[in-house]
Amino acid sequence: MDTLSGDLMDWLTPTLLAFAAVAVTVLVYHILLRIVRRLTRSKAIGRMFLDSAAKPLGVSLCLMVLHGVLRAVPQDLPMLGLFLHIATLLLILSLTWAAVRCTAAIGDVIVTLNPVQEGEWRRARKVETQTRFLVRGLNVLIVIIGLGSALMTFNSVQQLGTSLLASAGIGGIILGFAARPVLGNLLAGMQIALTQPFRIDDVLNVQGEWCWVEEVTATYVVLRVWDLRRLVMPLQWFIENPFQNWSRNNADMLGTVFLWVDYAMPIEPLRDEFSRLLRTTELWDGQLERVQVTDSDERAMQVRFLMSAQDSSRSWDLRCLIREGMVTFVQRYHADCLPRLRAQVVGRTEDDANGFPGANKKGLTE
Repeated sequence: MDTLSGDLMDWLTPTLLAFAAVAVTVLVYHILLRIVRRLTRSKAIGRMFLDSAAKPLGVSLCLMVLHGVLRAVPQDLPMLGLFLHIATLLLILSLTWAAVRCTAAIGDVIVTLNPVQEGEWRRARKVETQTRFLVRGLNVLIVIIGLGSALMTFNSVQQLGTSLLASAGIGGIILGFAARPVLGNLLAGMQIALTQPFRIDDVLNVQGEWCWVEEVTATYVVLRVWDLRRLVMPLQWFIENPFQNWSRNNADMLGTVFLWVDYAMPIEPLRDEFSRLLRTTELWDGQLERVQVTDSDERAMQVRFLMSAQDSSRSWDLRCLIREGMVTFVQRYHADCLPRLRAQVVGRTEDDANGFPGANKKGLTE
């Protein structure tokens, strides 16, 4: 008890000094932070970095002050080495946290400086997609370096690291096989960021699903399906499998509606009604309207209605609207021109009289 009491008395002054130094640091930091936020705009570049990394920077400053106090106290204090090691470990972790937040702020700044404007949406989405990929890659690298630095403060880990370096060849092969899926997705992410096969908010057709690119991470992509489901696909899949990008160069889409009608149906009324329907809706962008007979068989002919829209969502709604309107038009004004099955009934022959009954001659019926 006397020894413990003596140790506590030895630590009394350094503890009070450390608490006072940390309290003054926190107070001064908050005052300076409030002054800077009052003098800067919320969308300023420096302000965005400050808001993003304010907490980890404050923690790092406090740990730096604490580390300095521990270095300044008498070095013969009991358990001083343990406290110094803990302070160093926490300082490394806080600096890693601050670096990750600053890297994320770089991405936010780049995206803010390249807003989605009319006529420049393609460039803005390309910049955002590349930035998100690179920021996440840098964050992974920073975390690995920070955790490695923290572990290297332990003597046992340093000895283990020396042993691993001596057998780096075998360890590298084993690690490569074990981390192949993760490394493959990371490399696929870098390739996608550079080649841009798709961007955020692009419309894709993946495995028969019509979806939008909602989020891109370092290892997977989140796709929002039209019915609000989410598909989570690994980046490696997009490198190894084909998929459709409906907004690769622009968001304009061509939509088609097919209608089967009888050969007796005149085309001009269909063309006039199609033109009237397009001009009564805001879904049509006014660029393209076309009516063509694209197919025919022994029963009916196929009429294609081709139209354009600003994006895939409008194109889908426009196609449904036109299909409903054209079917209603044919039902109301040309019901006799709907597809029908023709048959010819032949009259009684000599073979019928010999035991093969036949129908009376009625001519051509429908």
